[in-house]
Amino acid sequence: MRLYFAQPEYFYSQRDWLSMMRTILTFDTFITVSDGTRLSARIWLPTDADQDPVPAILEYIPYRKNDWTASRDAARHPWYAGQGYAAVRVDTRGSGDSEGLLLDEYLQSELQDGCDIIAWLAEQAWCTGSVAMIGKSWGGFNALQIAALQPPALKAIVTVCSTDDRYADDVHYIGGCLMGSDMLPWASTMLAFNTRPPDPRTHGEDWRSLWLERLQGSPPYIEEWLQHQRRDAYWEHGSVCEDYANITCAVYAIGGWGDPYRNAILRLLAGLDCPKRGLIGPWSHNYPDDGRPGPAIGFLQETRRFFDFWLKGIDNGAMNEPLLRAWLQEPVPPKTAYGERPGRWVGEMAWPSSRITDYLIDFGRQEREILGDQAHGIEAGTFVAWGEPADLPPDQRGEDGRCLVYDSDPVVNRLEILGFPEVELELTVDQPSALVYVRLCDIAPDGSSLHITRGVLNLTHRDSHDGPRPCAPGERMNVRVRLACAGHAFTPGRRIRLSVSPTSWPTVWPSPIPVTMTVHSVRLVLPKRPPCQADQQIEPFEDPLAIEPLHVTRIDGFPSTRKIERDLALGLTRVTYHADWGSHRILHDAELECEDWNTDCFEIIDGDPLSARVKCTWEIALRRGDWSVRTRTYSELWCDSESFHVVNSVKAFESDTLVFESDRSLSVPRDLV
Repeated sequence: MRLYFAQPEYFYSQRDWLSMMRTILTFDTFITVSDGTRLSARIWLPTDADQDPVPAILEYIPYRKNDWTASRDAARHPWYAGQGYAAVRVDTRGSGDSEGLLLDEYLQSELQDGCDIIAWLAEQAWCTGSVAMIGKSWGGFNALQIAALQPPALKAIVTVCSTDDRYADDVHYIGGCLMGSDMLPWASTMLAFNTRPPDPRTHGEDWRSLWLERLQGSPPYIEEWLQHQRRDAYWEHGSVCEDYANITCAVYAIGGWGDPYRNAILRLLAGLDCPKRGLIGPWSHNYPDDGRPGPAIGFLQETRRFFDFWLKGIDNGAMNEPLLRAWLQEPVPPKTAYGERPGRWVGEMAWPSSRITDYLIDFGRQEREILGDQAHGIEAGTFVAWGEPADLPPDQRGEDGRCLVYDSDPVVNRLEILGFPEVELELTVDQPSALVYVRLCDIAPDGSSLHITRGVLNLTHRDSHDGPRPCAPGERMNVRVRLACAGHAFTPGRRIRLSVSPTSWPTVWPSPIPVTMTVHSVRLVLPKRPPCQADQQIEPFEDPLAIEPLHVTRIDGFPSTRKIERDLALGLTRVTYHADWGSHRILHDAELECEDWNTDCFEIIDGDPLSARVKCTWEIALRRGDWSVRTRTYSELWCDSESFHVVNSVKAFESDTLVFESDRSLSVPRDLV
C-alpha cells in the first residue's frame, strides 16, 4: 500500500474548499479478489474515517486511473471524500496496474471481482459497511450488472450513459444490424488500451513480464462479437433486461438526448421494481456537469443527495421528486455542435406515464420505390457523440434527398413529445437480406431539416432477434420500427418529416446485395405529452462546481476532426475521424508524460455494398525519465457476400526497440446480416 497526503488536485469554490480540507488522505493499494488476482485501487478518505467510519462510493472501470482518467478522477473522487465518503477508484483486471487479463467486456470474472471489491470495502475499519457504485458508460454498465448479483453491502448505484440490453442497444448491433460506425472502432480502442503496460513505479521490475502477458493474451474483442450476430446467450449475459427483478438496490439512471444509451433510462424506469429515478438532459456521452450541449448541471451535488439518502439515511427529499426528469428541447437551426440547447425541465411521476398518448400521423397508402443509396447515412453524425465540434448531425436535407420522404402538414398547435416514436410500415424488398432505416426530422419554414431521432431494423429479424429468417422477395411485410426516445417540441408552422431508406452507412453494415424497397403505407406514432402545470414546480438543479484542473498540459495536439470526401471518378465516399490529444503530464505524477492519437476511416463505393470497409489506427506513448514505451494498433473490417473479414495488428516498443509484434486475421460467415 502506498500512502500519501495529497495536495488538493483541483480548485473548488471557497465553500467546498473547506470540506476539501478533510480530504487529504489518499492511498493506493491492491485488493485481492477471490481467485488471487490483485486489483489496483486508489482511495480518498476523510482524515478521521478510522474514528468515524463513512460509506464508500466505488467507480470500477478499465480506463487506467494513473493516466487516462487521472484528471477526471481528481475532479470527482476527492470531492465525494470531502462530503464524508470513501471514494474508491479501481482498475478492472488486466487494465492499469491491476493484474490479470481483460479478455472481453463484462465477463463473469469482472462481475465477481466487483462483488469481491464491494465486500472488501464493507469490511474496512473506515467504512460503515454501506457501498454505492457510480460510473459512466463501462462503469455504468457493470454497476447495473453487479447490482443484479445483489452483493449485500451494495445499497445504491448511479448509472450514467449505460444500457440494460447488450445486444439491442450498445455499439455492436442495433435493430439486428451489425454496426459499422462503432463495432470495430470500439474494439480497436480496447485493443489499444489493453496492450498498454502497468507502471514500473507500482510493479518494479515485474512490469515488463506483466506487459508481455497482456500483449500476448489480449484478444481483439471483435473476433468474439462477430461470432454472435443474433441475440443469444452471449448477449443475454450482462443484459439486466433479462430479469429486472434481480436488481433490488436503489438506481439512479442518467443520460442525455445526444447519447445513444438514453433508451435504457426509460426501460429501466418501466421495468425495475426497486427504488429508482431517471434523468435525461440535452447532453452527449458526458457526465452532466460537463454536459455538452448544455445546460450542464451540478451532477456532484445531485448524486450526493441520492447517496446521502440511501447510504446515510438523511431524509433530504431526494426521492420525493418526479420519477423522471427530462429536458424537453425546443427546435433550433441544425448544427453539428451547440453550446446549449434551449428547452425546459419537465417531470413525470410514473413511467410509463398515463398522461402520454399516441399521436398518429398516417401518411396514407401510396406505392413508392427506392434503390438503396450506399452513401446514405454519411451525414448522420457520430453515433456515440461527445459534444465535439463535428459530432451531431448537420442539416439533413442532403440525407433526406437519398430517401423516401414523408412530410406532415404544417403544425398548427404546439406538439410536445416525450418517449419512443414508432413507425408502422407495409413494404416489400427484392432481396432475402435487407434492412429499413427511418429518421424523424423537424422541418423549419426555410426548409432546413433538424435531426430528432432514428431507428433501424434488420428485416430478417422482423419476428425476433434470436430467430432471424430470410425475407421473401416481393412479399408484403408489416413491420414496426421503434425509434430512439426523444423529448422535443414541434412548434406551429414547422413540419414533421419521416425519411425511409434500405441503407445507412456507416451506422450499420449494408445488406450484401443492393436492395430495392417498395413502401406501400407509412404510419408514424408519436408519444404526445400534454402541458403540465407541475413542471413549473420542479426544483432547479444546482450549477456545476467551478473546477479548474491543475495538471500541466502541453498543447501540441489538434482538435478532433471529421471529414467527408467524395471521389466522383471512383464513386468512393470516405468519412474520416481523427483525434489527436497531444502530449500531457499527469498532476499526481508530473514526470509521467502521455501521448495518444487515433483515426477511424469508413469507405464505400456507389452501388457496391461489398466495398464497405472500416480502418482504425491507435498510437499511444508513455514516458517518464529513461522509461519510454509505445504501442501501435491497426484494425480493419470488410466483407464479401458470404463472410466478414477482420485483421488486427499490434506493435509494442520499449524506447525504440520493437519488443512485441502480432498479426491476426479471422473470417466469420454472415448470419443474415
